[in-house]
This record gives sequence, structure tokens and C-alpha cells, in this order.
Amino acid sequence: MPLKALITSSALLLGVLLHAAGRPNIIFILTDDQGYGDLSAHGNPVLKTPNLDRLRSESVRFEDFHVSPTCSPTRSALLTGRHEFKNGVTHTILERERLTLKATTFPQLLQKAGYRTGIFGKWHLGDEAEYQPNRRGFDEVYIHGAGGIGQSYPGSCGDAPGNSYYGPWILHNGKFEKTEAYCTDAFFSQATRWIEGEVSAKRSFLAWIATNAPHGPYNARPEDAALYEGKGLGKDTEHFFGMIHNIDQNVGRLLARLDALGVAEDTLVVFMNDNGGTAGTKVFNAGMRAQKGSPFLGGTRAMSFWRWKGKFAPAEVRQLTAHVDVFRTMVDVAGAVIPSSEVQSQVEGRSLLPLLSGGNAEWPDRVLFTHVGRWGNMQKGADPESGKLQQTSVRTNRWHLVSALPGAGLPAAKAATKGAAPKAQKGVAKAKGQLAQPVWMLFDVSKDYGETTDVAAEHPEVVKDLIAKHDAWWNECRPLMVNEGAVGPAENPFKVLFRQQVGK
Repeated sequence: MPLKALITSSALLLGVLLHAAGRPNIIFILTDDQGYGDLSAHGNPVLKTPNLDRLRSESVRFEDFHVSPTCSPTRSALLTGRHEFKNGVTHTILERERLTLKATTFPQLLQKAGYRTGIFGKWHLGDEAEYQPNRRGFDEVYIHGAGGIGQSYPGSCGDAPGNSYYGPWILHNGKFEKTEAYCTDAFFSQATRWIEGEVSAKRSFLAWIATNAPHGPYNARPEDAALYEGKGLGKDTEHFFGMIHNIDQNVGRLLARLDALGVAEDTLVVFMNDNGGTAGTKVFNAGMRAQKGSPFLGGTRAMSFWRWKGKFAPAEVRQLTAHVDVFRTMVDVAGAVIPSSEVQSQVEGRSLLPLLSGGNAEWPDRVLFTHVGRWGNMQKGADPESGKLQQTSVRTNRWHLVSALPGAGLPAAKAATKGAAPKAQKGVAKAKGQLAQPVWMLFDVSKDYGETTDVAAEHPEVVKDLIAKHDAWWNECRPLMVNEGAVGPAENPFKVLFRQQVGK
């Protein structure tokens, strides 16, 4: 039996066994712009995260887990099991953040399997009514608009006007509600109340808690930011770490509540971040190159902790895994069914169940593609072909082929000696402000996870093979980039609805 088929059949068998033993409740916590290095257990010398550290120690921890370089793309891949470009998501604004209406999400399949589903916090996959989470698999909806509280862009992507991290207006099941708490506290409190109700009703549930913190603007509660004052960090990083401290405290309270409700052993808790680090990388970046918005590993490596007490033994997993694997894993864990060949073909990822369940699971090499997208930046109607070979990469177990500017993501001294591309790769030309020729760099990440030394000149056959794979992948994506050139509404839908309901 081929290895891929063996993985699938093993996951199905494990899913049947887990379902027979009782399917879990699921809590999925996703933070915004926290990096892999923004955790004390990962070696951060300043930040303290005791509750997340404990969750990590009690979890299966994926040490080579990758997401997209920015937020909307990651969210779309998590929910659908396929690369974001095939979901039409190639940006975070300009209608290019909208999850195609033809995609099926795993919460939809969990609903059909009898789960109650709730989202609390950030959605960022379309603010128009037909794109909203209540139509994409969520029963309970408690969200802000756009990509962050108070954000507003031309077209469809925008939050309630004048919204703040303190006492924000939140859209709750179609009605705007004024909160009194700090945003992260509000999201966790509402999620906890909802979970308590589902536990009382003895219903299986999925709670998707997606904080907008610690995304900028960096605005922590004063008492949280004060913990990091006087350390020479600068105001932004003080507040960034303060926001993570607040997340850590909320996670601790939620875990304690699961214990008090007696459902900790019946609940799978997943914790992840959505892209590479930001304000904290100058303090600690876990030895990686670059950060959010980059195709290097520092732009895509994420925390991925999976705790199911009594079912998943805490362990470190070093196999190459990714956001596209979450869909099939959740379906298997929940005992749900992928209903049709059309949805089956949508799902590119693997089930993580063989790795979560321990043992020496077969996990063959794979090819993953990262692309920052954002061609044309704020320019509507930009041609995707102009950005095909810019800010993109191809990853296997051993190799990482990256197209980016020479020295990108390295301190200047290192870039001058190790990071620069070899002479054969240096054809950099600009046309209309854009990179015309790619600068391909190859890294042997089995030896050089920090991506300090370009070995493209020593392995031209690897470069050629991975470029060919990239071209084939791009050709698959192009017909599915359905939001390119889309025309959005004259005014943000959240603003229109807010004015209708609140009158401001």
C-alpha cells in the first residue's frame, strides 16, 4: 500500500476508535501576530507565559508546523484544508481576504455530525453577509470586523467605526453589542459562558477563539504593559508582551474552568498562532530568519499544541506539518464525514491523528508552498503574474527554496557573508517598482534551520526540480484565485449595519 494511502487508512481507523470512545469537545485558540519565539518555554528571555507553558507541556507539540505568512490566508487554510490561494485568499484586504463561497469548512461538517459551533473574536474572511461565519459553519457568532478592531479599508473590509480595544462593539449573532471589558477578556468570557451552556446541555461543541491580540496597534491593559516596562524594550514591545500576558492569563482561566466543569478530559484544546512573529522578534526569534510577511521559516513557523488528556500523550513531533492538515484532523477526531468527492478533492492536507496518537507513524516527505501574495500591495486589479516569483518558497523535509531579495531577514553583517545569493543567482532587475527576475536561494534546513547559508550553487538539480514543482502548483492555483479584480461595496458592510442598528 502506498504511504499516503497508509496514512489515510491509519487515520480513519484511529478516528473510528476515538469516536467509539467518545468524541471530544474542541477548543481551538488562535492568536494574531504572536510568533513562535513569543513564549517563555521556547526560550524567550523576557516574556513570561506560565499558563501557555503548562499547556505546551501537556500537549503533543508540532515542532516543524507551518502556516501562511499573514493572517487571512492562514485562517482560510485551517478551515478548508487547502492552500489559501485555492480559496481565493491572496491578501488581507481589497476583497482578496474573502473565503470563496464554494469552499466547505470543517465547522460545517462538525455541525452535520451534531456539534454546536461558536466563533469568538476575529473572522477576517469576508465582512459581507454571505461571507460571514454564520453561513460558514458557526452557530454562535461573536466577532469584530475586518482584520483588527477599528480597522477600515476601501471596499468590504472594515470594523465598526471608531472601535477600540477597550469596550469594543461586537457583532453578536447579527446584533451589535457594546462590551465593557478589554477585547481579549471579552472574547474569552463570552466563549466560556457559551461553553458552560453547551456542557450543561450535554452537547459536543467546537469553540473557535481567535484573538485580535497581540496584533497592532499595540495597546495592552496598563497593568499588563507595566510588567515589561524598564527593560529597554520600547513601548510597542512592552505592550505587545503585555497583550500576550493577558492572553496567557485568559488561557489559564479557561483551562481551570474546564477542570471545574469536569470536562477537561473530554476536551481537545488546540493552541496556535497565525503567522511569523512581529514586535517580539527583536527580543527573540528562536534562531529563525525573518518574520511575518516573509516566505522564510521565520514568517511561517507556528506553535501548534494539541492537548487531549488521557488520549494524546504529551510529546514532541518533528515531522513536517502545516495548517492544511487541521481540516482532516478535526473531521477524524469528531467522527464527522467528508460528504462528497468534490469536498474530498478540496482537502489537500493530511490527518495528524497518526502523529497525535503516538508510535512510529509513517509520514512520507511532502512538498509545501508558501507565497506572501499581496502583489500590487494596495493596488486594485494587480496582475497575479507580476508577483508569481516574488516572496515565495517551496519546502520539503530537507530543502527550502526561497525567492526573495538577497540577505532578506538577516542582520546586515550576516547577509554580506552568508545570506547573499551566489553569482549565478544574482539577476535582479526592476520593472515598474517590482522585482522582474527571481533570486532563488536554497537552504538545507536539516542542518541550517536558521537559513543562513545559501547552497543553491551546490545543488542546481534540486533548485530546478523545486522550481518546476512551484510552476505546476501556481498553474493549479491561478483558476481558483476568484477574488482578483473583485469590486467591493461602496461602504464597509459593518459600518452600514452599525449605522442601521446603533444610529452612529
